[in-house]
Amino acid sequence: MKSMTKLMVVAMLLAAALVVAPAAAERSVGPDGTTNLSGGEIIYVGEEKLNFTPIVEAYGPLGDNKSVKLVHFTDQTADNTIIVSTANAELKKSDVGTKTGSYYVLLTGDPSAPTSTRKTVEIQIPRVDLDVRLYQDGKNYSDLKDSVDGKSVTRKEKLVFRVDTNLNGFKNVGDAPTINIDVTLPGGGVTNEFRGVKLSGLFINESSTFYAPSGTGTPVSINLSGIAGMSDAAAGTYSVQAKWPAAADFYGKGFDSNTVTFEVLTKALAISSDKDSVVRGNSFTVTITGESVKQYRLYIKDASIKASEYPWIVKGQKGLKGTYNFKDMLVETTAGGTRSIQFDTNSTTDDRQFTIRVEDPTDTSTYDEVKVRVEEGDVTITASGTGVYYMGEEITLSGTCTEGDKVYLFMTGPNLKSTGVNLTHLGDVKTDVESTFTVEEVEADDTWSYKWNTADLADKGKSLDAGGYTVWAVSKDRNKDDLKDANYATAAIQLKTGFLTATSSGASIAKGDDLKITGTAMGDPSNVYVWIFGKNKQILGQSATVESDGSFEYELKGGETKDWSAGQYFAVVQHPMMDGEQGIYSKLDGWINGSIGSGFEPVKIGTLQASDAANALIKALDSPNIDDTYVKLTFNIDEAYIFIDPIGTKEAGSKFTITGTTNAAVGDKLIVDVTSAAFGPTTKTEASGFGASSGNVVVEKGDGANKWSFEVDASDLKPDQYIVKVECIETSTTATANFNLVEAVETTPPTEVETTAPVGEETTTAPAGEETTEPTPPTPGFGALVALAGLGAVAFLVLRRK
Repeated sequence: MKSMTKLMVVAMLLAAALVVAPAAAERSVGPDGTTNLSGGEIIYVGEEKLNFTPIVEAYGPLGDNKSVKLVHFTDQTADNTIIVSTANAELKKSDVGTKTGSYYVLLTGDPSAPTSTRKTVEIQIPRVDLDVRLYQDGKNYSDLKDSVDGKSVTRKEKLVFRVDTNLNGFKNVGDAPTINIDVTLPGGGVTNEFRGVKLSGLFINESSTFYAPSGTGTPVSINLSGIAGMSDAAAGTYSVQAKWPAAADFYGKGFDSNTVTFEVLTKALAISSDKDSVVRGNSFTVTITGESVKQYRLYIKDASIKASEYPWIVKGQKGLKGTYNFKDMLVETTAGGTRSIQFDTNSTTDDRQFTIRVEDPTDTSTYDEVKVRVEEGDVTITASGTGVYYMGEEITLSGTCTEGDKVYLFMTGPNLKSTGVNLTHLGDVKTDVESTFTVEEVEADDTWSYKWNTADLADKGKSLDAGGYTVWAVSKDRNKDDLKDANYATAAIQLKTGFLTATSSGASIAKGDDLKITGTAMGDPSNVYVWIFGKNKQILGQSATVESDGSFEYELKGGETKDWSAGQYFAVVQHPMMDGEQGIYSKLDGWINGSIGSGFEPVKIGTLQASDAANALIKALDSPNIDDTYVKLTFNIDEAYIFIDPIGTKEAGSKFTITGTTNAAVGDKLIVDVTSAAFGPTTKTEASGFGASSGNVVVEKGDGANKWSFEVDASDLKPDQYIVKVECIETSTTATANFNLVEAVETTPPTEVETTAPVGEETTTAPAGEETTEPTPPTPGFGALVALAGLGAVAFLVLRRK
């Protein structure tokens, strides 16, 4: 590389350096191309024939130092060391990595520490950046900034090639490296001479250079057409890259430039659209391709229609020149010779084909046209659910609209204005008065959705009666009498009045058990309100949340009812109906109040008997100014009890069931313990301990009283007397009973034996109607007798009910 002669086939224009390099010593290159380094030079990764001998000799006699080390320091710490031969060295990419900058040249025996007695060199990675830029008459080359990379140009354009590098370390070196620029043609061929410009053997020992075919020192542009003896540049895609030749040190080491691609067009002027057809209410974009930075006239050809029925050029776009005209403008192309302009449409745009034309204002014979059809859109509407709703519910209306960016909603129905009314306040809708409609924006995907809360009508002092209604979705603000120039769709809905059902967890509830009031509240209320009245007990209007399916539950835990007095209680469940507002409520304990505007005067119910307080509340709810509905309930609070059915005597080893009744709630758990009542001494020949069986059972619904049952397996129980204890934790109730467990009696079927009495003796036969004597069953064991003896002493313990 170092022996290459300087080529004089191109001229260069020096521009301001894009990379500011540190001041560096000039290179000294020997006749054989060796770079002799004395310190301070810039050297590049990939270079060969580097001679560090002059630096080392400055340290003293060379001696046996056949290699040196190049050391990079950061904050006085060596973070990269490169061992190279003293003479004829090559700087490899793998040795340098990313650590560029100043390196100390040290003897291999030197300590790796920066020192003023040792010299440095600057190591850099060679960089070559290529660009193809648009030439413009009258501009200095340093002002040409419009790249054509990735763009299209016409044959009327002129280009210049620019190379930016950091190879200023070769400045003023006679054998500086040279590079070739490869141009790949549309047909696939590669050339180093393009449009008369020789692009091989180019010097790049400056920070930035423009290349052109003149040897006079003044670069000129590269013409794509109009060169004598040469046809116009072929249409198609070109790619350009600066590459190091095979003789260069940097060849094949990954230091070639980037690639620039551009397209040469055949037509001098062209226009295209991103859509052949568009539904009105949407936009389309046309793209003009012409000469660089040139003004063209863009307009819609006359269609003999109203101005409001044309598409229009969106105001304020880049490239628009002169006074704004919605359908006729001057448009200036970019440096790449293109410009994109958006047209908008709306529901007033005529559904027809429009012709968009672009022409050269200085030569109207140079033009192009594109046709775009604007089509009528469509509107759809659906209502969520089955189409049957309770007044006060939220209804989701949704659909599509390809006709515009808004839908206009209104409703018709019994005794409503025939032209339609607003959904939220039932006011009349008027054509061309958008504010009178319920308006919803259309999303980018042409869908729309509106949540209609029918309870809002009550907030505005109006309401709808139960019945059938029609909801209209229209592409324009048109009422029912003016739909001929609009698209629309309808949805039928049925409105029903809200209703309420409620029940308590039982007609009779044991003290200490949970009290639940459950039911269904249709009409989409957020809450219902529960009132309870009993002897010296009032619960006034406590809320219960209504779920999405209309169900609700109000619960008082057993700890809250255990201290209630036994007796009858009255409950009222209140539904706020369509307005969602509690018409009668308790502001202060012992008082009931009416909502604003109801005209209801507060009533003190805190001193009334339970039934009278309940009747006062019901009378208030029945007021004509209160729209709330309600359900009345009664239930009894009883003293808790558990009964155990008679058990009788059971045999050891058998299985049997203990049953009983209770007024504990269905689902409550009962704890059942069966334990021996016996106590006394045991013998060494038998196991000690008492027999027992225990477990939990769940209360079940019975005919009248609730019931329970417990299975006993007496396989491991000894004959004895046993105590049964049944306890309910929820109601703090206990019951006990006892039974005897006796030895099982084995029964053997009788066997008939025929005997012959001796002669002279008579046989004895039981008289008819008399039974033979059965064996006497065994009496209870010792433990049972002792237990029976003490039974009187413990009777009140085992029979007491808590």
